[in-house]
Amino acid sequence: MSTAAGDVGGGAGAAGKKIPAAGSMPWVRNLRRFVGSGSGLGSESLMELETKRILLEIFKERQQKSAEAGSIPTFYKKKPDDGSISHRVQRLAKYRFLKKQSELLLNADDLDAMWVCLRENCVIDDATGAEKMNYEDFCHIASVCTEQIGQKCKRFFSPSNFMKFEKDESGRIAILPFYLYVMRTVSLTQARIDMSELDEDSDGFLQPHEMESYIRGLIPNLAQLRDMPSQFVQMYCRIAARKFYFFCDPHKRGKACIKKVLLSNCLQELMELHQESEEEVTDTEQAENWFSLTSAQRICDMFLALDKDTNGTLSKQELKEYADGTLTEIFIERVFDEHVRRGKVGGGNSREMDFESFLDFVLALENKDTAEGLTYLFKCLDLNGRGFLTTADIHSLFRDVHQKWIEGGNYELCIEDVRDEIWDMVKPADPLHITLNDLLSCKQGGTVASMLIDVRGFWAHDNRENLLQEEEEQVEEQ
Repeated sequence: MSTAAGDVGGGAGAAGKKIPAAGSMPWVRNLRRFVGSGSGLGSESLMELETKRILLEIFKERQQKSAEAGSIPTFYKKKPDDGSISHRVQRLAKYRFLKKQSELLLNADDLDAMWVCLRENCVIDDATGAEKMNYEDFCHIASVCTEQIGQKCKRFFSPSNFMKFEKDESGRIAILPFYLYVMRTVSLTQARIDMSELDEDSDGFLQPHEMESYIRGLIPNLAQLRDMPSQFVQMYCRIAARKFYFFCDPHKRGKACIKKVLLSNCLQELMELHQESEEEVTDTEQAENWFSLTSAQRICDMFLALDKDTNGTLSKQELKEYADGTLTEIFIERVFDEHVRRGKVGGGNSREMDFESFLDFVLALENKDTAEGLTYLFKCLDLNGRGFLTTADIHSLFRDVHQKWIEGGNYELCIEDVRDEIWDMVKPADPLHITLNDLLSCKQGGTVASMLIDVRGFWAHDNRENLLQEEEEQVEEQ
């Protein structure tokens, strides 16, 4: 008992005794001073401190160099290897994202319900008979559509969208332009999703085989292409895809930007084939639409007719028969110099035009008034590759046209007069040189190019007044 009591008493005395702070103990202060100097550390700790110091100096040096040189943006990112985890994760994330975006789109039934809702809640303009709505009607229709269709239609009924459309004196907009805007937005978004699904490396560009796959998927939904023979589908896709690359790949990188494709006139021209029957479209319109079945068959037949030796390519002599031989020889030579790839050394087709090059050739001649077509032709007209045309170039180019003109039994021409007329048409910024920008700015570049490469084009220009009068008479008769 006494021992236990003694223990309790000793514990109470120890508890009552004050313990000094760690910092006040001399041995603690000495240990901290010893460790802080580094002399008490082991070899591994010293190496770690030295490594941190070196890395910090390197980091500060690089920061200083970057600040002096300025920031250089990242222009290359290595794509993940096929089959790798990162590649699989990327594909899965892309699939889920596109699926979610597709679910947010209005389907055909939703669009029909919106049109019914617009017509039931609009007012008729007494003066024009057009169906219109003011902003109050617009908000009411938005609430009704949201109840019937869901939240996915709500984004179309924003105040900013209402302000995009032309308003009458009463502040009303027509319902038809608004509905067409909704349909076009849905159509373009669906096209963007479809193209993104085919974009294998997810870089925002489509390779030729990816574009052909997209067009092949559209064929069953395009009324004028549903009856296309199955054996012609592959050839049609090649022909159709080439126009997208001619207009959306100006630098000839072999891939077309999806955004450019969506905003181009090519996609709109392709979607025109949705019309239910070709009876609604005239033969002229079918021939002018590059994507029509009639046009594709015409181009394919044209190539087969020119390919006399049936080797799948065209020689200069064979291409001279294009358009009944009205193109000049110097132009054909320049086409091969500028736009026909050289084959392998020793190959039989070392200087012959393949089918893709032929499609570019036809597209350029049929779209001479566009920037892309005129750029293609200007490279051929620029005989010395200097970026401009001189009076000597015009004289050399037109000499062949003049020869064909005389051989056709036409009246005598003065080449100098034609040269002066071209200068008056273009009105170049530099009176001694005609550049590509001059041809684009004068709005007559296609006519000038036709005059210099095709005797039929010069004849059309020379008889433009008679041709215009004949067109007016035909319109009056109709």
